[in-house]
Amino acid sequence: MKLHRFGAVVVATGALAFGVAACGDDENDSGSSGTDAAAVSENLSGSIRIDGSSTVEPVAQAAVELFAEQAPDVDISVGGVGTGDGFEKFCRGELQVADASRAIEKDEYDACMKADITPVEVQVGIDGLSVIAHKDLAVPDDCISTDQLKKLLAPGSKVTNYSALGDGFPDQKPSFFTPGTESGTYDFFTEVVLETDAEQRTGDDVQTSPDDNQIVTGIEGTEGALGYVGFAFATANADKVKILAVDGGDGCVKPELATIADGSYTPLSRPLFMYPSTETAAKPEVKAFIGFILDNNKAVNEAADYVALTDELLTESKANLDGATPVEAPEE
Repeated sequence: MKLHRFGAVVVATGALAFGVAACGDDENDSGSSGTDAAAVSENLSGSIRIDGSSTVEPVAQAAVELFAEQAPDVDISVGGVGTGDGFEKFCRGELQVADASRAIEKDEYDACMKADITPVEVQVGIDGLSVIAHKDLAVPDDCISTDQLKKLLAPGSKVTNYSALGDGFPDQKPSFFTPGTESGTYDFFTEVVLETDAEQRTGDDVQTSPDDNQIVTGIEGTEGALGYVGFAFATANADKVKILAVDGGDGCVKPELATIADGSYTPLSRPLFMYPSTETAAKPEVKAFIGFILDNNKAVNEAADYVALTDELLTESKANLDGATPVEAPEE
């Protein structure tokens, strides 16, 4: 599978006010792209069906609530079935927009093209995939390395006790609650952390779900449990689970807005996408809604507990949306 890579991210420092956008002020810290929702939304109507990544779902939901103040006659539904299932629905023509926590893969792209649906890739934010554990799990310094995660969750792993990870880890049986194969979060984790295209560890001690809330609930209620979710879901449930720092080779770094933004939370920072098609991107209501997210990128991502795009990424996303630019065919 092919993932998009990006360097260090710098969050824009200028404050973004929705009131400014609503007044049509050109002095917007995200720049002007011709997609300013405030300028085109007054008489908008229609419906937008959005589904896919449960990680991107908070971005869409935050934007829906704010966009409704300017375009109350646009009916927008948002789901979170997982990136893979979202692309399947999108390529069957059931959605106007697919949310994704990874780039579209070749088999998904081919399915879309076979159905005469040409995807357009628009990055809308940046996430830091977060490793979470039961509150009482005694992980040394509340930090786990990518090598230790690989030992626990690699395909065929037979680790049955945390003590196998090294000094300081408890004599305790592990249980795992993670996304499943339909999830872009799963795909990202298996490629970046487990360094494989094969499925992660399976068995009675591993439970998967496309719903991050179910993952959090499982970890909260199971001693010795560990798993991973998007940053927004981890921070929203910080009182229920333990958020672990991750050592990717340069020391322990906790997922926080600042560490995701400056690139030090590596290798678990990742892009978040919305995919309209060339046809739906040209629809006024779809272009206005995604344009609203880009024009107000810092505020929408802050509302969803994610990181805004850099100026360079924002310019690219706006160009892709404005031009309804077909995504390049992914490599095998």
